[in-house]
Amino acid sequence: MANILVVDDEMGIRELLSEILGDEGHAITLAENAQQAREARAAATPDLVLLDIWMPDTDGVTLLKEWQRDGLLTMPVIMMSGHATIDTAVEATRIGALNFLEKPIALQKLLKAVQQGLTRAQEVARAPMAPPRPIAPSAPPVANDAAIAAPSAPMFAPPGVQPGPGVGVGMGNGSRMVHAVSQGEGTGYTLSFDLPLREARDAFERMYFEHHLGREGGSMTRVAEKTGLERTHLYRKLKQLGVEPGKLAKKGG
Repeated sequence: MANILVVDDEMGIRELLSEILGDEGHAITLAENAQQAREARAAATPDLVLLDIWMPDTDGVTLLKEWQRDGLLTMPVIMMSGHATIDTAVEATRIGALNFLEKPIALQKLLKAVQQGLTRAQEVARAPMAPPRPIAPSAPPVANDAAIAAPSAPMFAPPGVQPGPGVGVGMGNGSRMVHAVSQGEGTGYTLSFDLPLREARDAFERMYFEHHLGREGGSMTRVAEKTGLERTHLYRKLKQLGVEPGKLAKKGG
């Protein structure tokens, strides 16, 4: 049996989750807003928290940041929402959330996420305290301005760009760049590390989705399976990035 804190401003959601998880043998504490959640967390550390994102007083992401800042994020937290964008889910995960469930929540997804969260909590509790990490020595300077091609691993690469044939890092006019070529397609991409973080992330994601849409002939279904995103999340993301699957389907064809 685990102690689970459910935080949601909708009474129906609280009662439903309490009934389902109670039937699984767990002890449930309910909170209808962030203040009640703070009080419940101060009274005892739950084994798991189910936290709604959109609440009237303080939203779930802000509460998550508070717990992380104050050293109280010592338990797995699963975010819930029926309106959040993928960026909100990514931000919550970056702060420390373990998972994200989209409402209406399917029963099997709920139970699977809860089990994963409780398993994670047990693993953390059993893990020994890690020793302090030594400070890594500074990397040697780059010898010249020529692009450093694979097989040498690039010193910097955005997430998802793996060192290998067709990927390298170079210096051009003092600006570090990453160069990638789609395998077997000859399509080249260049991303500057001098861009602001948000612009660099958007540029990389645009390249990433255009690459997969081109390979899959513009098929949203296959790209959703390949990237692990729900179709609705994928559609919103492509619209936000200005990527048009129809045009890429014509190129792929």
